[in-house]
Amino acid sequence: HLPGTSEEVAPPVQQCFMVPRKEINVVSDMAKWKRSQAYADYMGFILTLNEGVRGKKLTCEYKVSEPIEKLVALLNTLDRWIDETPPVDQPSRFGNKAFRTWYAKLDQEAEKLVSAVIPKHLADAAPEVAVYLKESVGNSTRIDYGTGHEAAFAAFLCCLCKIGVLRVDDQMAIVFKVFNRYLEVMRKLQKTYRMEPAGSQGVWGLDDFQFLPFIWGSSQLIDHPSLEPRHFVDEKVVNENHKDFMFLECILFITEMKTGPFAEHSNQLWNISAVPSWSKVNQGLIRMYKAECLEKFPVIQHFKFGSLLPIQPVTS
Repeated sequence: HLPGTSEEVAPPVQQCFMVPRKEINVVSDMAKWKRSQAYADYMGFILTLNEGVRGKKLTCEYKVSEPIEKLVALLNTLDRWIDETPPVDQPSRFGNKAFRTWYAKLDQEAEKLVSAVIPKHLADAAPEVAVYLKESVGNSTRIDYGTGHEAAFAAFLCCLCKIGVLRVDDQMAIVFKVFNRYLEVMRKLQKTYRMEPAGSQGVWGLDDFQFLPFIWGSSQLIDHPSLEPRHFVDEKVVNENHKDFMFLECILFITEMKTGPFAEHSNQLWNISAVPSWSKVNQGLIRMYKAECLEKFPVIQHFKFGSLLPIQPVTS
């Protein structure tokens, strides 16, 4: 089940909190995070959507509710702001400072954008939910973006489920309509402002910027009659099928952004192409996501906790 319903929502806190870094004991706090209600709800949300898109194409028919349309409109607004905030001339190649101008507008308008998505009787939740939206687009100081920011967007959607804005029958639209549009906007941000990858492990990491579309994208391909994991390194296969499958769309973006042999610039993905089935790829990626993203302190130290995703231990 999607975590929570509108009847279960707690009164929103006015400001999400984080433990100051200098006071953190890494081992104990990571253990606290893994036992928390936030971790349980977040992973439950990821796995529910993973099952919801299993064997489905991006182009298949699915219900599109009013909140889904409003979320797409929100992302379209962010996209338009990129066009209105062109890169500036600067000596450094990466990290264009125009991103800070773009981000400042989001920082100022985030609560208003969220308020347009949620009904009036849930208006008190807007400040807390907006925090996750602001965290989801990258860091304005470092001008970088990575899997921690991607996780913030998933947490943003999870919060909307917990307060009842998004419902169980929105599952496919959450991934195919909203998250896919989010990916398009983030890729445009990365290319326009030459954003640095946050916490990239280079060739030893899965991808410089994303992780979740590989999980959900591999679920889409489970039991496909002809496409096997070995096929995603075939340029012809990717070009013919990327519009149907999120995983292949990610591969296409990588090949557009990087040069040289695929096995050299994306070694982990190259290794994954040798796995015999998509179900094994999917299971392995979920384990990898927990180990390499959710259990890495440099990523989770920035995760925000509040009344919707609390740090308190899981109760059930």
